[in-house]
Amino acid sequence: MNLMSLITDNIAEILIKIVKFTQTRQKILIQNIINVQNPGFVPKELEVDEFSIVINNAVDEHIRNQRLVLHDTENIKFGHSGSIEVKPVVDEHGKKLLAQNQTEYIERQISKLWENSLNQKVAAELLRQKQGTIPIDY
Repeated sequence: MNLMSLITDNIAEILIKIVKFTQTRQKILIQNIINVQNPGFVPKELEVDEFSIVINNAVDEHIRNQRLVLHDTENIKFGHSGSIEVKPVVDEHGKKLLAQNQTEYIERQISKLWENSLNQKVAAELLRQKQGTIPIDY
């Protein structure tokens, strides 16, 4: 599905960015579990806090001035036509946990997947409601 075709306003664009970010993060977290037995494997993660700050600032700008301003960071770049590029970083905590206790490491990755999935579902549902494909009950 081409998510960019759904953009009708600033809020829809923010929701699409959240969906894209969580889709990318999901792939990384799954790879962190799949590769757990590979010698020399280093777990990766996306800068969730960095992304959250960017989105919060964009929402604040939208509320104040009815415009969307998304600022690039070291690990997150916004391009033309609504694209977003995120750079995975080494998950230092995960790396230490993997070396100490593989079971706890996997449980942590699964927990992150659940949290990420919830964020993705909420953003997708809000986007569907915003687009009018699902009636909103008040």
